[in-house]
Amino acid sequence: MTSVIEPDLSSPDGTDGESTDPWHRSPAVDDRVEALLSGMTPAEKIELVTGDINVDYGFYKAPLARLGIPALTMCDGPSGVRINKRSVNGGRATALPAPIALAATWDPVLAARYGDVLGAEAFATGHNVFLGPAVDIARVPVGGRTFESFGEDPLLQARLAAPVIRGIQSHPVQATIKHYAVNNQEHHRATVDAEVDERTLREIYLPPFEAAVRNGDVAAVMGAFNKVNGDFACENRLLLTDLLRRQFGFRGWVMSDYGANHSTAESANAGLDQEQPGAGHWGQQLRQALDDGRVSPATLDEMVRRILRPTVGLGLLEHPVEIGPLPEDHSRVSREIAEAGIVLLKNDGGLLPLAGDTVRSIAVIGPDADEAVFGGGSGLVNPVHTVSPLDGIRRRAAAGTIVEYLPGTDPLSAGALLPGPDPVPSSILTPEGGDGSELGLHAEYWTNTGFTGDPHLVRTDLQVDLNLGFFNFPGFNAASAKLPEIPTELTGQMSARWTGTLTAPADGDYELSLTWLGTARLYVDDQLLIGLAASAQDIAAPTASPTSLYPYGQLVLQGAASEPETVTATVRLLADRPRPIRIEYAADSPEQGFLTGAQIRFGWRPPNGVRSPSVTAAAALAARCDTAVVVVRAYESEHADRPGLHLPNGQDELVRAVGEANPRTVVVLTTGGPVDMTNWHDRPAALLQAWYAGQEQGSAIAAVVFGDVNPSGKLPLTFPRSLAESPIRTAEQYPGVDGTVRYTEGILVGYRGYDVLQLDPLYPFGHGLSYTAFAYDDLTISSPDPSDGTVAVSFVVRNTGERTGTEVAQLYLGTLPGEVPTPPRQLAGFAQVTLDPGQSQRVTLSVARRSMSYWHVAAGGWVTPPGPVAIEVGTSSRDIRLVTTIVVPATGQ
Repeated sequence: MTSVIEPDLSSPDGTDGESTDPWHRSPAVDDRVEALLSGMTPAEKIELVTGDINVDYGFYKAPLARLGIPALTMCDGPSGVRINKRSVNGGRATALPAPIALAATWDPVLAARYGDVLGAEAFATGHNVFLGPAVDIARVPVGGRTFESFGEDPLLQARLAAPVIRGIQSHPVQATIKHYAVNNQEHHRATVDAEVDERTLREIYLPPFEAAVRNGDVAAVMGAFNKVNGDFACENRLLLTDLLRRQFGFRGWVMSDYGANHSTAESANAGLDQEQPGAGHWGQQLRQALDDGRVSPATLDEMVRRILRPTVGLGLLEHPVEIGPLPEDHSRVSREIAEAGIVLLKNDGGLLPLAGDTVRSIAVIGPDADEAVFGGGSGLVNPVHTVSPLDGIRRRAAAGTIVEYLPGTDPLSAGALLPGPDPVPSSILTPEGGDGSELGLHAEYWTNTGFTGDPHLVRTDLQVDLNLGFFNFPGFNAASAKLPEIPTELTGQMSARWTGTLTAPADGDYELSLTWLGTARLYVDDQLLIGLAASAQDIAAPTASPTSLYPYGQLVLQGAASEPETVTATVRLLADRPRPIRIEYAADSPEQGFLTGAQIRFGWRPPNGVRSPSVTAAAALAARCDTAVVVVRAYESEHADRPGLHLPNGQDELVRAVGEANPRTVVVLTTGGPVDMTNWHDRPAALLQAWYAGQEQGSAIAAVVFGDVNPSGKLPLTFPRSLAESPIRTAEQYPGVDGTVRYTEGILVGYRGYDVLQLDPLYPFGHGLSYTAFAYDDLTISSPDPSDGTVAVSFVVRNTGERTGTEVAQLYLGTLPGEVPTPPRQLAGFAQVTLDPGQSQRVTLSVARRSMSYWHVAAGGWVTPPGPVAIEVGTSSRDIRLVTTIVVPATGQ
């Protein structure tokens, strides 16, 4: 039996280990910064702290050539380099698995490799500031950017963020931790006030940022859009100065998110160092604030110092960016991380791995299973190449195996983020004027809201399911590649008309619906079914759509004043009898334009038991094959949260139908977070959570399905049974009331809340199965180290199965003693163990004193209450294998 000791990732304060990067502690760096600062004019200083617009970069700051200060050329992240300048490598970079997939590996070593890829490719594509990683806690199950961070636990976030940062900054590239702070929803993100108590802030939302500073030596911090306890994050002195700098020791610079600054003197005096474009409060306005004494010259000098310090210290002056080829091995790294992050949620009867010599036919089903899918928004990467799940399975299947594909439902677009019933499937629609073989509806689009003049675009749309504005920005849209693009001239205010017929698959009463923002009407048989009769009041006068649609122009980021509404009507339909359909829509609501564009869906709820022809065909294919693999997806993106946890576009019914047709069904979830599986969870035999797994996602999925890789991923966040069965249950908690979201759950975020509220999750935090099995034994603990209070926890893990496998052993602490309530279980450590069949290893984990502490508001510090504390070791937060108790002595004993 060998022994494995967890890497030293815990310092006495509970953050990651001792830093080695000296840029923020170097007297030589400080001296050089002072020399540069002394040579700058006031105008040059103001220029340095005011961001510029440059369409070739995400954010940008022009160089000061006179002093040798380079341009700060910034690229969006966090799952790869988003290249705006298309002449650089064709705009392509390695698309790594989303950070949530990296989090599912629970592997700091892979996190360092992840960061190394990011830093190397940022530099090779002309960038010296990387806008990532993100460490926003996954608080709400429907969060739109959950996939961009590392899950629901602050310790796991901290343990992964620091090595990612160090990997990035091993190159002449500055990493940027974001979004500081308490940025946990996209709904009205630009205006919402996050009301959170001090203890919760300290214990849940700030530790990853603290770790990024203390142990990642992060160069930059990006301020969030939202308010925190009444003050916008980018002018919040408590966050920017008192905590980040004075307590955490941060000596780098704070930038605003794009358009997230709301003031001049207030933000500068609070601790913001660079305003990115979109708000326009600095520049000449900052010059005026200096002239009238609202901002002191010393404050401006300190802002400049903070920007220059990592710019000098990380070698940006000596190593100007050089455009060059990307390392060839990065695709392999992307695949390895994707493989390690796939979580085997369920494997009834041991269906997986598939045995190549017994499976002679495979049905691959799913609307976008034939392409690689990614999360959308500013973190979307244009990949070097892609391997779809269908391609991966076809390449890996044994010779002679028949692999057939059907989509089952229509491909996904950002329309999936609209509320209301699923869109009417194309398989029951026929366009007006077609020859009967084409599916969908005839569509006409105008660049005004009044249907005037010749249409700007005429085509056939599979469905009426549009969500434009932000989601139609070039490079931000994660819609299926099979869907035609919407011209940017239609991104803002516009009008459209769809015509054709609807043919029901069976007799019955059908609910037809419209979900829309603006003005909309649905006609059936030329009779108005939903909407107002046409009048001069309900269709606005023609309004031209904006012509400059590049997302980095001047803008004010505000939440929409209105939300889409859904209206339904019941219609009796007969099978095989086409009914004429006409939909007229104008995106004419006052807020519709640059960010909030057209929002319209034509939806349906068929009678119970009635399925679309495409779902029926997919089930029939599954029934005649040995095995079915259903690849389902969500659409997740910056700028909006999901409307619910259901799978969009009829995929829930698709999974249920295929599972009923073939008990040997595997479901692969390509999502960034949990989904509601209530309607179908008992149907498939096996279930894989693959996340947004990067450009090699198909290869990674196939490797796990066929057993070339033994799955070892563990969930970095809890999967609830339904949205109603999660700790976030009230409108005050989410999405907020009267512009304020109240964090009344306090520290009971994620699994902590499920435990206290005694909720039974579908899959708990830390869950993940393997093709082998592991046993735990011989738990021992040391007395607290008198020098720093750390405790060594040791136990043996044994592989009791027949395959080599990797287990993520997890250590939790129970309720702390004393009168202050603490959760019944909190993650305090973890380690990976790779074992051959029959092999065992002793694992030793170090529990920091801070893990045995809580934030005492009155005392203004961390307090470790004396008394007994449970030590729990297991394979998930709900699968504890070993338990013992340690008595924590009083301070000084």
